[in-house]
Amino acid sequence: MINRRLVQERLDLILDYAGKLELWARTPEAEFTADWVKVTSAESCLRKCLEAIMDVGRHVLAKTGSAFMAEEYRGIGKGLARQAVVDQALGDKLVLMAGYRNRLVHLYGEVTAEELHAILTSNLADLREFVRQIAAFLDAN
Repeated sequence: MINRRLVQERLDLILDYAGKLELWARTPEAEFTADWVKVTSAESCLRKCLEAIMDVGRHVLAKTGSAFMAEEYRGIGKGLARQAVVDQALGDKLVLMAGYRNRLVHLYGEVTAEELHAILTSNLADLREFVRQIAAFLDAN
Protein backbone atom coordinates (compact mmCIF):
# COMPACT_ATOMS: atom_id res chain seq x y z
CA MET A 1 0.00 0.00 0.00
CA ILE A 2 1.32 3.44 -0.93
CA ASN A 3 2.21 5.55 2.06
CA ARG A 4 0.29 8.66 1.05
CA ARG A 5 1.66 10.76 3.90
CA LEU A 6 5.24 9.99 2.89
CA VAL A 7 4.52 10.73 -0.76
CA GLN A 8 2.71 13.97 0.09
CA GLU A 9 5.61 15.11 2.27
CA ARG A 10 7.99 14.56 -0.65
CA LEU A 11 5.64 16.33 -3.08
CA ASP A 12 5.41 19.29 -0.70
CA LEU A 13 9.20 19.37 -0.45
CA ILE A 14 9.48 19.39 -4.25
CA LEU A 15 7.05 22.31 -4.49
CA ASP A 16 8.86 24.20 -1.73
CA TYR A 17 12.24 23.83 -3.40
CA ALA A 18 10.77 24.52 -6.85
CA GLY A 19 9.57 27.85 -5.51
CA LYS A 20 13.05 28.67 -4.28
CA LEU A 21 14.54 27.62 -7.62
CA GLU A 22 12.12 29.91 -9.44
CA LEU A 23 13.66 32.83 -7.56
CA TRP A 24 17.08 31.93 -8.91
CA ALA A 25 15.64 31.36 -12.39
CA ARG A 26 14.50 35.00 -12.49
CA THR A 27 18.01 36.17 -11.68
CA PRO A 28 19.95 37.33 -14.75
CA GLU A 29 22.54 34.74 -15.74
CA ALA A 30 25.54 37.03 -15.20
CA GLU A 31 24.38 37.91 -11.70
CA PHE A 32 23.54 34.28 -10.88
CA THR A 33 26.82 32.79 -12.14
CA ALA A 34 28.90 35.44 -10.36
CA ASP A 35 27.43 34.61 -6.94
CA TRP A 36 28.62 31.30 -5.51
CA VAL A 37 25.99 31.46 -2.77
CA LYS A 38 23.19 31.56 -5.36
CA VAL A 39 24.81 28.81 -7.42
CA THR A 40 25.39 26.45 -4.50
CA SER A 41 21.94 27.14 -3.07
CA ALA A 42 20.29 26.41 -6.42
CA GLU A 43 22.38 23.28 -6.90
CA SER A 44 21.42 22.00 -3.46
CA CYS A 45 17.71 22.73 -3.98
CA LEU A 46 17.72 21.07 -7.40
CA ARG A 47 19.52 17.99 -6.09
CA LYS A 48 17.01 17.69 -3.24
CA CYS A 49 14.10 17.98 -5.70
CA LEU A 50 15.57 15.27 -7.88
CA GLU A 51 16.21 13.02 -4.88
CA ALA A 52 12.61 13.50 -3.70
CA ILE A 53 11.30 12.72 -7.19
CA MET A 54 13.33 9.51 -7.30
CA ASP A 55 12.19 8.59 -3.76
CA VAL A 56 8.54 9.05 -4.70
CA GLY A 57 8.95 7.11 -7.92
CA ARG A 58 10.78 4.25 -6.21
CA HIS A 59 8.13 4.09 -3.47
CA VAL A 60 5.20 4.07 -5.90
CA LEU A 61 6.82 1.37 -8.04
CA ALA A 62 7.65 -0.76 -5.01
CA LYS A 63 4.14 -0.50 -3.59
CA THR A 64 2.46 -1.27 -6.92
CA GLY A 65 4.41 -4.48 -7.41
CA SER A 66 6.98 -3.09 -9.81
CA ALA A 67 10.03 -2.65 -7.56
CA PHE A 68 12.23 -4.32 -10.17
CA MET A 69 11.72 -1.26 -12.38
CA ALA A 70 13.31 0.99 -9.75
CA GLU A 71 16.61 -0.84 -9.38
CA GLU A 72 18.41 2.08 -10.99
CA TYR A 73 17.51 5.75 -11.13
CA ARG A 74 16.90 5.84 -14.88
CA GLY A 75 14.54 2.90 -14.55
CA ILE A 76 12.22 4.88 -12.29
CA GLY A 77 10.97 7.17 -15.04
CA LYS A 78 10.62 4.27 -17.46
CA GLY A 79 8.74 2.25 -14.86
CA LEU A 80 6.38 5.06 -13.89
CA ALA A 81 5.50 5.60 -17.55
CA ARG A 82 5.12 1.88 -18.23
CA GLN A 83 2.74 1.58 -15.26
CA ALA A 84 0.82 4.70 -16.45
CA VAL A 85 1.57 6.52 -13.20
CA VAL A 86 2.91 9.38 -15.35
CA ASP A 87 2.58 9.99 -19.06
CA GLN A 88 5.33 8.93 -21.47
CA ALA A 89 6.57 12.48 -22.03
CA LEU A 90 7.16 12.98 -18.31
CA GLY A 91 8.59 9.47 -18.00
CA ASP A 92 11.19 10.40 -20.63
CA LYS A 93 12.01 13.61 -18.75
CA LEU A 94 12.38 11.62 -15.52
CA VAL A 95 15.04 9.50 -17.22
CA LEU A 96 16.92 12.71 -18.05
CA MET A 97 16.39 13.99 -14.50
CA ALA A 98 17.91 10.78 -13.14
CA GLY A 99 20.94 11.35 -15.33
CA TYR A 100 21.29 14.91 -14.10
CA ARG A 101 20.84 13.77 -10.50
CA ASN A 102 23.79 11.42 -11.06
CA ARG A 103 25.79 14.29 -12.54
CA LEU A 104 25.08 16.48 -9.49
CA VAL A 105 26.00 13.69 -7.08
CA HIS A 106 28.96 12.05 -8.84
CA LEU A 107 30.31 14.60 -11.31
CA TYR A 108 29.65 17.69 -9.23
CA GLY A 109 33.00 19.21 -10.17
CA GLU A 110 31.88 19.38 -13.79
CA VAL A 111 28.57 21.13 -13.14
CA THR A 112 28.85 24.74 -14.26
CA ALA A 113 26.89 27.72 -13.03
CA GLU A 114 25.85 28.42 -16.62
CA GLU A 115 24.35 24.96 -17.17
CA LEU A 116 22.60 25.15 -13.83
CA HIS A 117 21.06 28.51 -14.74
CA ALA A 118 19.97 27.12 -18.11
CA ILE A 119 18.18 24.26 -16.37
CA LEU A 120 16.50 26.67 -13.96
CA THR A 121 15.23 28.86 -16.78
CA SER A 122 14.08 25.97 -18.98
CA ASN A 123 13.01 22.96 -16.94
CA LEU A 124 11.41 23.91 -13.63
CA ALA A 125 7.89 23.29 -14.94
CA ASP A 126 8.80 19.59 -15.10
CA LEU A 127 9.07 19.51 -11.30
CA ARG A 128 5.56 20.86 -10.89
CA GLU A 129 4.26 18.53 -13.61
CA PHE A 130 5.66 15.55 -11.71
CA VAL A 131 3.81 16.66 -8.58
CA ARG A 132 0.61 17.17 -10.57
CA GLN A 133 0.73 13.74 -12.21
CA ILE A 134 1.61 11.88 -9.02
CA ALA A 135 -1.21 13.66 -7.17
CA ALA A 136 -3.63 12.71 -9.96
CA PHE A 137 -2.47 9.10 -9.75
CA LEU A 138 -3.02 9.05 -5.99
CA ASP A 139 -6.47 10.61 -6.37
CA ALA A 140 -7.44 7.94 -8.90
CA ASN A 141 -6.17 5.03 -6.81
